[in-house]
Amino acid sequence: MIAIGSVLAARAEMHTETVEYKDGDTVLEGYLAYDDSVAQGKRPGVLIVHQWMGLTDYEKKRAEMLAKLGYVAFAADIYGKGVRPKDAASAGKEAGKYRSGDRALLRGRVNAGLDVLEKNERTDTKRVAAIGYCFGGTTVIELARSGADIAGVVSFHGGLDSPKPADGKNIKCKVLVCHGADDKFVSAADEAAFEDEMRQAKVDWRLIKYGGAVHGFTMWNEGSDNSKGMAYNEKADKRSWEDMKMFFAEIFQ
Repeated sequence: MIAIGSVLAARAEMHTETVEYKDGDTVLEGYLAYDDSVAQGKRPGVLIVHQWMGLTDYEKKRAEMLAKLGYVAFAADIYGKGVRPKDAASAGKEAGKYRSGDRALLRGRVNAGLDVLEKNERTDTKRVAAIGYCFGGTTVIELARSGADIAGVVSFHGGLDSPKPADGKNIKCKVLVCHGADDKFVSAADEAAFEDEMRQAKVDWRLIKYGGAVHGFTMWNEGSDNSKGMAYNEKADKRSWEDMKMFFAEIFQ
């Protein structure tokens, strides 16, 4: 006989699982998280896109953090099952295939992840957003440019170049960019081009800069030495997370 308390405890546990899916013939492997003790039935969904090292424990932890806030969270895989760079050189090469090479492929991959999230029985498809870190920040902006019918995207220290400014007209959702004020990886020209693209397309957008923050300011394992160009900044990390939550409160109301 199973005690009622044991059943309730089991129901209260965070649910996580690895999800295998495809984009064409390419097998991808994402990570799903939700918590039925926090929310019941259908709830907003949040897609998470990884940084240049591919899907790691970092994105999985973020998915669980979002699940605890009452969302269905799905961390997508852009590179493919088993494709996980081991160092910066290989990560740069892999990310470059999409970021500097084939943005149509990048859009296809991120939309494949969005499809998995929206097909989950717990996802309220009228309330869906996407967030991304570094490479993932660039990717969620590309998701918006692809014309995805979602509520919003949040880019954390992502690239802001606008290779095809005219694609801004495809954006249907609201856009939040969380940017390090001292991020040397994003040029002033790219930032200006992004802002102009948003203005010309009449997108509902905002760009928040965090003083003293460089590239990768949300990445817990990047150390604190700003001179390296990429470093963790606890204040900027926490403030940007709160800014994301306020953004979600607005777009999901």
